[in-house]
Parts: sequence; structure tokens; C-alpha cells
Amino acid sequence: MKKIGVLSDTHGYLPKEVYEFFKDVDLIIHAGDIGSEEVLDELQAFKKTIAVYGNIDDFGVITRTKKVENIEVEGLKIMITHIGGYPNKYEKGIKELIELHRPNIFIAGHSHILKVMNDPKYTLLHINPGAAGRQGIHKISTLVRFKIDSEPKDLEILEFNK
Repeated sequence: MKKIGVLSDTHGYLPKEVYEFFKDVDLIIHAGDIGSEEVLDELQAFKKTIAVYGNIDDFGVITRTKKVENIEVEGLKIMITHIGGYPNKYEKGIKELIELHRPNIFIAGHSHILKVMNDPKYTLLHINPGAAGRQGIHKISTLVRFKIDSEPKDLEILEFNK
């Protein structure tokens, strides 16, 4: 069993809540708009981190990350990108990637809106962790964590003031 922490849209600011909420996770996934190499360095020094770049990330972050990551954890395929949409409203090109890679979990950020939902068409769990940083339209910052034990389970959300 692995514990996964998910965040997005830090925009150059890593809140202190990350350290407590993710203290027991095995892997952190950052779904883009990291905002600075310093935030990426801080996450990677804290825990194993897989990150993708977002639409505000600079050259330094882009050269160290990918637009889309496909990983496997405990036998489950996870696809990660920044601008991905959500079930029935996927961004251009995302449906094709989902059909190609057949992930069990699809993680995307960008909207600053926390959303967790099943996609019965592609038999996957969609997670948008909302936004953890201070910048953006969101009123409340959010982090997500869950366990993988042959399936995703025990999903938890932390809400805090940005």
C-alpha cells in the first residue's frame, strides 16, 4: 500500500500545511503551475515528487518536468497533466491520451477548483486537487491525499485559508 499526496497551482508559494498533511505520504504529485524551481526543490527535498509543468511555469521548471507524466503505483496507472479538463469536458488531445494510456487515475490541475469524480466511460478516477497557493480565483486552498492498495481508497481533503 502506498500513500499519495496531490497538489496543484502553488504559483511559487508552498504552504506550511503541505508538511503536516503529507508527512506520511510515499509520493507527492504536483499537477502543474509550480511557479518556481525553489518550490520544486523544496518538495523534492521533503518527499519523492513527480511534477508536471503548467501554463505559468518558467523555463527552469519546464526543463525539469514534463507536460504529461504516466506513472504506475501499486499496479495502477496514473496520468498527470496540468490542463486536462474533467469527465465529459476533457481538453483537446486529452481523450486520445486517456484512450492510449488507459489510466486508472487521471490527475489535472489548472482550474483552481477541487474536483474528485469517477469517469465511467474510461473507468478512471479523476482528481483535480484545486489550488494550494495564494494566487488565483479560489477562496480556500486545498490538498488531497489517498492510499493505493490495488485501488484508490481513503481519499482525504484538507481545506485551509490561502
